[in-house]
Amino acid sequence: MKAKHLILSAVLITALVSCNNEATEEVANEAATETTAESTNEDHGQAGVAAVEGEDPNALQLAMSMDDFSTLVVAVKAAGVQDALVNAGPLTVFAPLNTAFDKLPEGTVETLLKPESKADLSFILVNHVAPANYPMKQLKKEAKKGRKLYMASGKYLEVEYKDGKVFVGGTEVLQSVKVSNGWVHVIDDVLVPAE
Repeated sequence: MKAKHLILSAVLITALVSCNNEATEEVANEAATETTAESTNEDHGQAGVAAVEGEDPNALQLAMSMDDFSTLVVAVKAAGVQDALVNAGPLTVFAPLNTAFDKLPEGTVETLLKPESKADLSFILVNHVAPANYPMKQLKKEAKKGRKLYMASGKYLEVEYKDGKVFVGGTEVLQSVKVSNGWVHVIDDVLVPAE
């Protein structure tokens, strides 16, 4: 009789443990799925580091904080080039306003945001980043010397100073903002590199 109780107890314990393991695996699988879904919507690496209160934002954090750069932020995330805007620098970002993207031929932005256009979009966006420190004063000096700016795309960008204004790639620099990792210069055109 005792042997039957021991066998029955062993079977019940095994069944309970088995059910518990299946439930645990199911919960773990659900959690992993949720984490994967969330992580695809969040930044990783340097871009995922939150701003510290009281410190200047980096170039990406500045763009994300302003509605006028919402198209740029969407494009940066679609291209996966967030880290290019948050690295320690110094760097200079020529940031196109939403109105700059609106000037592109109809359907261009939508096409560039498609996954199959990621490489093209990335190339265009890194053409807006110079891996150097170029405040307005330095841009004026570079223009007066007839120098071009080397961009992260590997291309060069012409800088000009005329009528008291600075132009890069033929578009006027409208405003400049000092950020923790360099400078953001606001422009109203997308700097599409010549192939």
